[in-house]
Amino acid sequence: MVALTAFAITLSGATAAHAAPSAAELKKKIKAAEEKLEDVTESYNKMRLDVKATKAEVKQLEESLKPTQIALAAASAKVETIATTTYMQGRTGGVTVLVSGQQGDLLERLTFIEQIARENQQDIDEFTETTQTFAERKAALKTTQAKQSAQVKELADRKKKIESDLEKLYDMRETAYGSATEDTGSYTGKVPNIAGSAGKAVSYAFGAIGKPYGFGDDGPSSYDCSGLTSAAWASAGKSLPHNAAAQYRATVRISKSELKPGDLIFYRSNAHVAIYVGGGKIIDAPSAGRDVLHRSMNIMTPNGYGRVK
Repeated sequence: MVALTAFAITLSGATAAHAAPSAAELKKKIKAAEEKLEDVTESYNKMRLDVKATKAEVKQLEESLKPTQIALAAASAKVETIATTTYMQGRTGGVTVLVSGQQGDLLERLTFIEQIARENQQDIDEFTETTQTFAERKAALKTTQAKQSAQVKELADRKKKIESDLEKLYDMRETAYGSATEDTGSYTGKVPNIAGSAGKAVSYAFGAIGKPYGFGDDGPSSYDCSGLTSAAWASAGKSLPHNAAAQYRATVRISKSELKPGDLIFYRSNAHVAIYVGGGKIIDAPSAGRDVLHRSMNIMTPNGYGRVK
C-alpha cells in the first residue's frame, strides 16, 4: 500500500510537471517571444539598410574608378615603354649616352639623364600606387559585402527559428483562447484634422489601423513597427530609414511636453517605434499576430521622442 501510494504521488507530480501552461503563462511566453522576434526583425531591417548602402558604395566606387582605370592604362603603357627601352639599351645604355660625343657638355647630359630617370620613376610609382589603391578598395568592399551577406543570412535563419517557436505558442493560445491572432478591425472613428506634412503622416497611420503585422513590411497591406512609421512619413514626402534605431538617429530629440501629432515615440531601447497622433494616443504595429493599433502611448515606458526633420 505504501509503495502504491508513493507511485501515485510520483505520477501525480509527473502529471503536474507536464500540465499545460495557464492562460497567464501563455500570454507571458507569447509576449516574450514577440519582443524577441521584433528585436531580430529590427536588426534584420538595419542589416538590409547596411547592405543597400554598401551596394551604393560599390557603384560609386566603380564610377569613380573609371578615370583611374584610364590613368592606369596610360601608366601601364609608359611602364611598358620604359621596360622595352631599358631592355633594348641594356645595362650600358646610360654610359653609351655619356661617351657618345653627343652635343652639350657632360653636366648637361648628366642632368638630362637624371631627369629621365626621375620621370620614369614617377611613372612607375604612380602606376604602382594607383594599382594598389584600386585593388585594396575593391577587396575591402567585397569583404564588407560578404560579411553583410553572411549577417543577413544569419538574421534570416534566426528569424525563421523564432517564427517557428512563435507558431507553437500561437497553437497553444488558440487552444486557450480560440484564436491564434487578434482581429481588431479597421478604425471607424474621426481622424483628426492636422495641418501640414504631419497631418498627412497621421492620416496615413489611421488608414493602416487593423492591418496585420508583417516582418520587414512597410505596407500597404502589412507593416512592422518601423515600416509603418516610415510609410506614414513617406506619404508626406519625408524619407525615414526602415529601422527603429535609425529613425531615432534621424529625428530631432524633443521632450514629452513638446509632443505633437506626427512625432515618433521610441520604446524598448529603440527596438520599437510608434507615431503619436494626439490626445495621448499612438498608432503602431505592435507585434506578430496583432494588427496595427490605435492605443495609449503608455503601453510601456518610452525611452525617447523624435520629430521628423
